[in-house]
Amino acid sequence: MINTRENILEMVQRSPRLPTRRIASRIGVSHMQVWRTLQEGDLYPHLNHRVQHLEAGDPAQRTDLCHWLTAHPQLLRVILFTDEASFTRYGINNSRNLRKCSHDNPHETSVTKLQRRFSVNVWCGLLDNKLIGPFVFDNNLTGNTYEVLLRNELPGLLKDIPLMIRSQMYFQH
Repeated sequence: MINTRENILEMVQRSPRLPTRRIASRIGVSHMQVWRTLQEGDLYPHLNHRVQHLEAGDPAQRTDLCHWLTAHPQLLRVILFTDEASFTRYGINNSRNLRKCSHDNPHETSVTKLQRRFSVNVWCGLLDNKLIGPFVFDNNLTGNTYEVLLRNELPGLLKDIPLMIRSQMYFQH
């Protein structure tokens, strides 16, 4: 039993992101025994939170936008909020099951730069309660392909939005 406990703790120390079920399978014990051993060792799984990379000036700009929206809540109905997502050839990464065992919560984050590798990019917008898009880029997302979207594709995507709203609309990248 002590040998099993040491094996579990050693495996977690070597590979803190290894799932508890895989540890149990490799050592030949039950999943619950791994959990009990971790709890007795004051080790708990903590989620890794994925966040988008921010440039140096981004936090201040985001704060300014929040203050502006607080001062003008009626404008939320005429702001086109947009974003794009990248889907890589490696498939969708389910990070909800990615945990790291440690004594203290490391508040760990993973910075991603998905737009810098092979991927399919999809753009979408939200205006009031209306979904605008989606639009799938033929190639990787670049400044030129984004400009083509804005100039050539966006007017068609907005065709069902009344002209009055389009004339007052703000575009939030």
